[in-house]
Amino acid sequence: MEKKLVALLMFGGLLVHSTTFAAGGEELFKAKACVACHNLNMKLVGPAFQDVAGKYAGQADAVDHLATSIKKGSQGIWGPIPMPPNAVTEEEAKTIAEWIVTLK
Repeated sequence: MEKKLVALLMFGGLLVHSTTFAAGGEELFKAKACVACHNLNMKLVGPAFQDVAGKYAGQADAVDHLATSIKKGSQGIWGPIPMPPNAVTEEEAKTIAEWIVTLK
């Protein structure tokens, strides 16, 4: 009985953590300059985040790659308009990247 209770509590903690984590990425997206060029489901200056999630789906290094692009900027991946470096910490970039890859 105790093992089942411990497992249930651990699972519940994971659900709370993942929900909080996803909300953190969306909150950062809205609070940072991302919203000036990106939207969740339609292209603006940059690609829709759902398209980004689709492009990197299943890639083991997706979060690291996206976090680096968010932090340092990128060019030529989605067209001729470069994405400038963003004023985010490494942790914020990773949080946003982890949220992006969850989008469908």
